[in-house]
Amino acid sequence: TVDLKYDDVSYATVHQSAFLRCGMMPVQPIKELWWFKIGASEERVYYYDPTSVDAALMKRARRSSRDNTSLEIYPTQLSDEGEYKCRIVVWDNTGNSTEPSVPISKEARMMLKVNVPPEKVEITHLTSGRNLSLRCKSEGAKPPADILWTKTSPDGVETEIPDLSKTREIEPAGELYDTAEQIFYQLQENEMIAKISCVVRHHNTNTTIYKNITFVSPAIQNALKVTIQRFAEPVLYSSIENQDGQDNKAGLVKISADPGFKVPYNTSVTLKASAPGIFPEPRYLWWVGDQTGIAGRELHIDNLEEDKSYYVLAENPLGRVVLEVPVHITTSDYSQWNDSSRDGDAMVTDTTEGLDTGAIIGIVIGALIAVFFIGFAVWYWTIRDGTHVFSPKKEKPHTIDEETIPFRSTDKPLLRTISTQTLEGRRSRREPSI
Repeated sequence: TVDLKYDDVSYATVHQSAFLRCGMMPVQPIKELWWFKIGASEERVYYYDPTSVDAALMKRARRSSRDNTSLEIYPTQLSDEGEYKCRIVVWDNTGNSTEPSVPISKEARMMLKVNVPPEKVEITHLTSGRNLSLRCKSEGAKPPADILWTKTSPDGVETEIPDLSKTREIEPAGELYDTAEQIFYQLQENEMIAKISCVVRHHNTNTTIYKNITFVSPAIQNALKVTIQRFAEPVLYSSIENQDGQDNKAGLVKISADPGFKVPYNTSVTLKASAPGIFPEPRYLWWVGDQTGIAGRELHIDNLEEDKSYYVLAENPLGRVVLEVPVHITTSDYSQWNDSSRDGDAMVTDTTEGLDTGAIIGIVIGALIAVFFIGFAVWYWTIRDGTHVFSPKKEKPHTIDEETIPFRSTDKPLLRTISTQTLEGRRSRREPSI
């Protein structure tokens, strides 16, 4: 007798080799070997006749080198899954070499299961302060994949996150399956954590896929730890003028200005903060001077009239930083602006508004003509009356009377400028002699 050794179910991974076992015990000379795939009908996969034919009716099929009767398929496709039949015909003369051999046929049926590892894994998140909502989805696996969550400390120690509030969904996608799991996690005060990982495990294909969310705190360059009145504890502080603009460091807070950080007088400016690579998403708070802070990614400034420094706080559960954002006025001569505008907003006054070049030239020519006619009229009436308004006056000879010259504090004493006789003469007329 001949017995066949086979496995009721064989497993294979897509794109790898599938092995369907069908061996003989004891080994006998082979007359024929047939392999069929059972479906609506028997589809011949492989045929072997030692005397003449070794034919693979399916190009990806061949006899296994292990025992010459088992079947190998490479590369395996999902469509190869199903039921197969092995038929072996051997010669058997029951040990009597004087009698003709008798063909003996044996058959065995088995199942081939094709497993498919996850094709894609993605993780999404929502954050609100210290509360995290994380969702991990594995797509295109067969059978469905398993999902678990781990967290890793800054020193590299990985621990599994215990079963918290979580939901799992398994959805068929044709012959494959999508698995999604969502968890809710709350960061503890001063919790040191480097990353949270969604670990997708597919045991049937020995596949493990990690999808990580890395925790990054806000960062700035050339920072100093300072005390700001608004906050109870010191914070890291710097100015955008001390940032070198390099983008290769994760977590750097960046500030942009539209139309720029240097603008003309009375220009409106929009400041925008961004923090690529920071997780959880930070919150932003803007302020200037002692004003109440304004929350949000953007700050709009209306009609800037002087140089000012604005401040922005970027904060997430891992840390916080403060950046000073100076905005400068480029026009130094404010006399060109009209200070009589309403509500203190400067307005530009154009004195030539409404007048074009032709109108200005016309006004000048008209003024010159008017001056000409006025001068002509004055000249005409002067000639007709016989007067000479433009004749120079004859000046009388200018004489100086020493007696009438007033004495000024800046003049030198008369004793030094006139003779003694004259001075005495004056005295005789002004003062009685003693």
